[in-house]
Amino acid sequence: MREVVYLLCSLTSLACMALLFRGFQITRLPLLFWSSAAFLLFASSNTLLFIDMVIIPQHDLSLFRQITTLGGAVLLLYGLIRTNS
Repeated sequence: MREVVYLLCSLTSLACMALLFRGFQITRLPLLFWSSAAFLLFASSNTLLFIDMVIIPQHDLSLFRQITTLGGAVLLLYGLIRTNS
């Protein structure tokens, strides 16, 4: 059951990224671009979680997951600061 949840989280993040990027293409608002880039990294983090917990549980990929999540948060924060200044 947890495998399904991991995959659904990854697919949801990818869907959010696609919708945000489509909105960016229509409106050209920079915040939508930075948000879509952040959600791409969040989806990567969720995919790494699936790989870490299901496919190769004997290896610890938590550092890579944390780095990608931090990268997504930094991109989102950068986009928020840049578009509001």
